[in-house]
Amino acid sequence: MNDDPTLVLGGGGPVGGAWMTGVLAGLSDVGLDLTRTGTVIGTSAGAIFGARLASGEPAGELYARQLAGDDRVELNVTLARTLRYLWAARGSRDPERSVRRLGRAALAARTGPESDLLGLVTRMLRGVRAWPDRTLRITAVDARVGHLHVFDASSPLTLPQAVAASCAVPLVLPPVHAAGTRWIDGGSRSTANIHLARGHRRVLAVAPVPAAVGPHPHAGRQAAQLVAEGSSVTLITPDRASLRAMGRDLTAVARCPDAARAGHAQASSLAQTVLDW
Repeated sequence: MNDDPTLVLGGGGPVGGAWMTGVLAGLSDVGLDLTRTGTVIGTSAGAIFGARLASGEPAGELYARQLAGDDRVELNVTLARTLRYLWAARGSRDPERSVRRLGRAALAARTGPESDLLGLVTRMLRGVRAWPDRTLRITAVDARVGHLHVFDASSPLTLPQAVAASCAVPLVLPPVHAAGTRWIDGGSRSTANIHLARGHRRVLAVAPVPAAVGPHPHAGRQAAQLVAEGSSVTLITPDRASLRAMGRDLTAVARCPDAARAGHAQASSLAQTVLDW
């Protein structure tokens, strides 16, 4: 097994991402050195903050910017778009058919120009375009066939392209054209993709939303599978206080500061567990 500690960061929209920055900052404050994680695996919001961590931005700064509203992201999520998303994702009990339905719906949807998404991601990455020296893996789903793909420094995509692909929420943001196909949110099949840490001895996973919409695996189930294979896995998902702070609408940016504070408080309560890991 690979002995380098692995950090897995899942998706969760603007609010879930804010909670995640609080968790990361809280863990850093109690002594967990996140720079020692050899591999970072990021999905959707986790791709943004994972890329920034891997590029050298301290967890405390990610958290402070959430409290100040400096990383504010407005998404145009209408009731009609939500209903179409649910219809596509839940229209089949088969995971493969479900994600293909979602991909077709994303390709047919009228959303804003792809350049707007790339601009948003470039801003969120604070201008960083180069892949970091640390091992960073970014997930996205091929909208045409539904397959999960992992981008890294060896990929033909720039870092902003890969992160944009991972963040392209179906029916809300446009699929990203790259490498001869079109890509949608890496969380379309699994919100955290913890299974990608297979073969790593120590895995720390932070999943703002443990389960994707539709018949897809729960983060807890994926973590349990890795444990059965011999990995030591710590999975952090929102506790009751964090869920209250986050609310049901994960695009409600007004909740981001409170969600970040709740994540920080939760991480502080988990300090010994994570330090033991």
